[in-house]
Amino acid sequence: MTQELLPFEELPKELQELYEDMQDDLYEGLADRVVEGTRQALEMGRSPHEILTYGLIGGMDIVGEDFGAGILFVPEVLMAAKAMKAAMEILRPLLTQTGSPRLGTIVLGTVKGDIHDIGKNLVGMMLEGAGFDVIDVGVNTDAETFIQTVKEHNAELLGMSALLTTTMPYMKVVIDRLAEEGLRDRVKVLVGGAPLSEAFAEDIGADAYCEDASVAVEMAKKFITLKKNAA
Repeated sequence: MTQELLPFEELPKELQELYEDMQDDLYEGLADRVVEGTRQALEMGRSPHEILTYGLIGGMDIVGEDFGAGILFVPEVLMAAKAMKAAMEILRPLLTQTGSPRLGTIVLGTVKGDIHDIGKNLVGMMLEGAGFDVIDVGVNTDAETFIQTVKEHNAELLGMSALLTTTMPYMKVVIDRLAEEGLRDRVKVLVGGAPLSEAFAEDIGADAYCEDASVAVEMAKKFITLKKNAA
């Protein structure tokens, strides 16, 4: 069982400073320094869950807030996300061993007929940085692949992306298949992409339209919180 984390303010001062430095380095996209901070915290005997929560997720939360506020832009966010992923290469196997809790699981992909993936990849990196298990099924994804992956990983969330107006309608095909498989009630569907709109998402029966990666993270957290509160 995962040990409960101490509140940040109750950690030793030197550890607070280390995690704050990691957050700053993550914000600046300094992958080598984030990895160094991760290794240093492990050498100090800190748990992978604590390092993830205070060093990485703490930093990505700030990145997400500033991206949503228009202070950071896609290139800076990608750099921060890559720094986070570099540290996750070290932490991921340790988190698996210790059974560290994750917020939830999301299956993510670009729909059939569409091979654009920059937005999808950014969403995936920010969701992982927020504490989600992200199962990325790639581009040109058909309904069968989406459905089977949701089943295989018992995912609570499904995220679909489209950049072409001609591929947008395929999102409804996937949502209809979810209903046919009896999965619709337990899987929340998030959709995004430049040509989409709130009205389109509502028309196809999606649960949320996400105009950018920060909104996607916010909505994913909201749905997981609602599910836990309803349990």
